Amino acid sequence: MRVRIPTPLRSYTGQAAAVEAAPGTLADIFAELDRRFPGLRFRVIDEQGRIRQHMKVFIGDRLTADLATPVADADEVTIMQALSGG
Repeated sequence: MRVRIPTPLRSYTGQAAAVEAAPGTLADIFAELDRRFPGLRFRVIDEQGRIRQHMKVFIGDRLTADLATPVADADEVTIMQALSGG
């Protein structure tokens, strides 16, 4: 399954816009990504094990905040980072 990486986090993935991961729960996928790309998980998941407020995670076109959500091999996960400014 494919995980799409937002531009601000691509420094962790060698500038790759998307990476492959094994299907499982979102927690499993972020654990795998952190083994392969150290530090990436911490930018998305906080110390309490929740998706950070300024991050959005989609499975296909469904927004989810539950790391126990299963992700199938045919699914695509998209990580989005909110932008702010003034």
